[in-house]
Amino acid sequence: MAEKKRTAETAESMAKRQREISVSEFFLKNRHLLGFDSPRKAIMTAVKEAVDNSLDACEEAGILPEISVELQQQAENRFVVIITDNGPGIVRAQIPKVFAKLLYGSKFHRLRMSRGQQGIGISAAGMYGQLTTGTATIILSRTRSAGNAHRLSVQIDTRANKPAVLGDEEVDWRPTFPPEAPGQEPVTHAHGTQVTIEMTAQYVRGRLSVDEYLKQCAVANPHLRLHFRVTTLKKDKSGALAPETGDWQTYLRAVRTLPPVTKAIQPHPHGVELGVLLQMLKDTAARTLKGALEQEFSRVSARAAQEICERAGLNPKANPTRVAHHEIEALFKAIQETKLMRPPTDCLAPIGEEQILAGLKKEFPADFYAAVTRAPEVYRGNPFQVEVGVAYAKPGTNAELGAEEPVRVMRFANRAPLLYMGGACAMTEALENVNWKAYGLLQPKGSLPLGPVVFFLHIASVWVPFTSESKEAVAHYPEILREMTFALQEAGRQLAVYLSRRRRQAEADRKRGYIEKYIPHLALGLQEILTLSDKQKTKVEDDLTRMLERTHLET
Repeated sequence: MAEKKRTAETAESMAKRQREISVSEFFLKNRHLLGFDSPRKAIMTAVKEAVDNSLDACEEAGILPEISVELQQQAENRFVVIITDNGPGIVRAQIPKVFAKLLYGSKFHRLRMSRGQQGIGISAAGMYGQLTTGTATIILSRTRSAGNAHRLSVQIDTRANKPAVLGDEEVDWRPTFPPEAPGQEPVTHAHGTQVTIEMTAQYVRGRLSVDEYLKQCAVANPHLRLHFRVTTLKKDKSGALAPETGDWQTYLRAVRTLPPVTKAIQPHPHGVELGVLLQMLKDTAARTLKGALEQEFSRVSARAAQEICERAGLNPKANPTRVAHHEIEALFKAIQETKLMRPPTDCLAPIGEEQILAGLKKEFPADFYAAVTRAPEVYRGNPFQVEVGVAYAKPGTNAELGAEEPVRVMRFANRAPLLYMGGACAMTEALENVNWKAYGLLQPKGSLPLGPVVFFLHIASVWVPFTSESKEAVAHYPEILREMTFALQEAGRQLAVYLSRRRRQAEADRKRGYIEKYIPHLALGLQEILTLSDKQKTKVEDDLTRMLERTHLET
């Protein structure tokens, strides 16, 4: 058989095949990067992105959030996901871009604590539904000032990363939620948003499920009222599949206080890299280099800006847009050498010790609770704050917590639960590296401690350093590991005091039990020796029992 002649490519022929790749097209082929790598994970990711957006919108508008999540099974691996909130609503012109354009949002460029950061999440969920079922994302939204709601059906043009509007109408709609108590009327709000996405998905209960995400969300957001319901297909007596709708599961509010209002800050110069500094000076509206340093960065006073320019050997009055590349390198070095105040922390809204305790007590019955909120720290110029909560249940009193099983770990970033990639997360590493034997818990070497304990780990930051676009694990920055370790150790010391007191009490009860067991025998012996009557014998028993109750038994 003759060998097939190889056709050589030329630069011109290869150039004809090259074209620009849109971000939507890239993520369409790499949806695993966004958390849509399996039907089971996809449904959880879609719910997570929608709930995060709803919470952010409600809190920014000063509204106590109420959210409902409904899953409706259409076929074996096909679900409709419906998320409704009582937020401020979205104006008509923004709806297509918010839900059908990747990397579009209001949070990416501002340094302020929020759950969403990248402008990818909810539009990626709609894109996944479009890819797997061919259906559009349906949005209902009503603002406070609008007479009617807008109902839009949108899809993503993945080649151009642009929204395509398939349907647009005004309807009489208001968000409605299950009643406060049985027998009452449903609760209707004057404004809000509802998102409906049909997708290939699999609903399974467990630690990596929608159920778990919502429960943890209720713990970290005790000001939230949350509803959840699932409709599944079950075989009836004839063998045909029929929908079976479960009851609404409601997570009630533990507090009625919204998180503190946060303020956006300018980037801190110690966290800015050389290329970013170059671009910032090109884009600044300031007329002088000194003015640009003062206006574009936080914590750079007029005196600090002057010192930076002098260190770099640059004229403070120079035009910042015309500074040469080698001069910017000198400026960058001078910034690193100049001592500056840490960035402001009013951009953060930690959950707080009281609210962490309220959330844990609401969802995890236990015998001991503790919470620790550390003072703000900085990584790469970004302020962050670490919080830890602990709940300990006596063995056998909480079915969810086994005495000889690994402790239950709940990880959160900006109040949003992180369910996947726990082994790759800095928070898990910090928990494993603490010597929990010193605090009264069993711990296999290099592993999580054992016991009926729930650990609540939270990081709040203007920019959480996730390890991937799916936002499931926090990167291992030394500053974050150190702060998380300190917080865990502080909570561990409180737990150790409780466990030590509990062990002493258990030992005293054991000794007391032995004595109580022999009091009747002792009274009987005294009766025989002293020839006491039965009435006198009973009095001796009572006296001995009272003496025992007043006695403190040391271990």
